[in-house]
Amino acid sequence: MTTDGDQGPVPPSSAERRAVLAENLRRLRERIGRACQAAGRDPAQITVIAVTKTFPASDIRLLHELGIRDIGENRDQEARAKRAALAAKGMDPDVLRWHFVGALQTNKCRSVARYAALVHSVDRPEQLPRLAAGARDVGRVLPCLIQVNLDPPAVTGSRRGVPPAEALGLADLLTDVPELALRGVMGIAPVDGDPRLAFETLAEVAHRLHERYPDATIMSAGMSGDLEAAIAAGATHVRVGAALLGPRPAAG
Repeated sequence: MTTDGDQGPVPPSSAERRAVLAENLRRLRERIGRACQAAGRDPAQITVIAVTKTFPASDIRLLHELGIRDIGENRDQEARAKRAALAAKGMDPDVLRWHFVGALQTNKCRSVARYAALVHSVDRPEQLPRLAAGARDVGRVLPCLIQVNLDPPAVTGSRRGVPPAEALGLADLLTDVPELALRGVMGIAPVDGDPRLAFETLAEVAHRLHERYPDATIMSAGMSGDLEAAIAAGATHVRVGAALLGPRPAAG
């Protein structure tokens, strides 16, 4: 971002921003390629979700031009606003797959279920009937992931997610709801500690889930700082913000 005398920062032009995103995407794909080579995997097995929290809808348009089709949002209100902004500019927001990756408040479930291609953060039974109601509103079956808490047992209140030992039980409840479809698991590595160990735990849960429910093939794991460890453990979807979009805009 440049400056204009006393006028303060001048936002980059669309062409400048597109060039930055294109270079970031190139570097990201190189990282994924190296991680897949080290793990003996095919990069085509990895879905990149661009987490656009706090970034403008204009960035989503540019990412679409660059070939990104999967967009992740953490807040329902922000996701709906961006979808509306894209539509106002003549772009059908449903040419993209919208992933809800944030903490899922019960009172937002019905709204999220109306547009999300995949909900990553199902972590308690109370969410299920409200997600089902939203899916019924638009006549669809909603794909969902069980969020698994990967923090050490001694850590409390830091991350949402069902304990690993309880993931199958919640999955059983979800599969009893006709409007919902179980597709796998999601996890976030602890802030402190080795992400490899956390993702190995998630991979074990994913394996047990897949044995019981063969359609549960997704393992959503890994972000900008730890995607290599996630890919080594078997992640199919990585949720990338900073490595693709850069530092988040300041709030306010």
